[in-house]
Amino acid sequence: MPSFSNAFSAPTRAPRFAILVAAVAAATLMLAACGDNAPHGPPQTTPEVGVETIKPHTVVSNTELSGRLSAIRVAEVRPQVEGIVRKRLFTEGSQVAAGAVLYQIDASSYQATYDQAVGTLAKTVATANAAQTKATRYAELSKIQGVSRQDYDDALAALEEAKADVVADRAALKTAAINLGYTKVVAPIAGRIGKSSVTEGALVTAEQTTALATVQATSEMYLDVTRSSADWLRLQKEFASGQLQHAGADGAVVHLLMEDGTAYAQPGKLLFSDITVDATTGSVTLRCVFPNPDGVLLPGMFVRARLEEGVNHQAITVPQLAVSRASDGTASVVTVGADNKVVQTPVTADTASGSDWIITSGLKAGDRVIVTGSQQARTGALVKPVETPATSAAPATADNAGDASAAHS
Repeated sequence: MPSFSNAFSAPTRAPRFAILVAAVAAATLMLAACGDNAPHGPPQTTPEVGVETIKPHTVVSNTELSGRLSAIRVAEVRPQVEGIVRKRLFTEGSQVAAGAVLYQIDASSYQATYDQAVGTLAKTVATANAAQTKATRYAELSKIQGVSRQDYDDALAALEEAKADVVADRAALKTAAINLGYTKVVAPIAGRIGKSSVTEGALVTAEQTTALATVQATSEMYLDVTRSSADWLRLQKEFASGQLQHAGADGAVVHLLMEDGTAYAQPGKLLFSDITVDATTGSVTLRCVFPNPDGVLLPGMFVRARLEEGVNHQAITVPQLAVSRASDGTASVVTVGADNKVVQTPVTADTASGSDWIITSGLKAGDRVIVTGSQQARTGALVKPVETPATSAAPATADNAGDASAAHS
């Protein structure tokens, strides 16, 4: 017979088990509900980007062209008479003055010719004086019929002939004096003289093709460079539209970069542009001149000229890293709108200014361009813009890049 305790506990165990199951189910439902409303990760934040507000500023338009220097005046020293060189009267590589004697050619035969011309002229002058006296006397006698008319006419003809002989002999004397002077070969211009092609004892002639030496005036130097006619037309259009203003009243200022990359201390200027376009290369020749007081510049030296062609007082620039290009060459920047949302903005950027691009269309003053953190900024996303210092506070220089692709605006 079952005990009293077992009989009492068996019926009560089932209700207690049911209550426990119901409690577990309720707890599970509550946890599931809480799980649906709980966040899956850390709270979302607005990405921060660095922006640069567009402020138009002054940019000097530069073009860099290369070429070789040449002396402003070059004179090849050549003999004008034939003879043996007796002396060389200069030091190779030195400065010579205009008219300085460089070579002495043997003058013996030319001196003799000159002396002979002097004697011939003296004789002719004496003959002319005698003919003048005779003609004067016959003129008086012809009035009283002391001489025939024929004799008087012959005396006048002899006088005219004597006068003509004097003119001819004076010309011969002048020619002899010139040839005698040519035995002293002088410097036609002032400048630095190069090496001599002859030594003492050499025979030189007036028709020889080899110069005895070359004198070059190097106090100023020419630099001839070329640029494309298309680039020249673009520049003229920018001046005509007012986008560029002339850099100086005397034309473009030119700065020189030496072969080792250092800047030449003396600025030059653009003298002129050729009026003809080369049919082969499609380029125009520009001539610049540079002062050379210390003789640093030498003829034939390869240099680069940087021309300050014009000034744009309202240029818009952005860092080159802020500009992206598509496969077709079109350029764009990422900007922040008034609502702090990201916008992809097409621009035209075809000219470099240091580490920046000059934007000719697509941006205006006050626009905010993202310069840092653009990888976190998706188009249309909300961002937190933080102003960064502008990189172009001072007047900049623009180097025209002819090979840059112009982007669509």
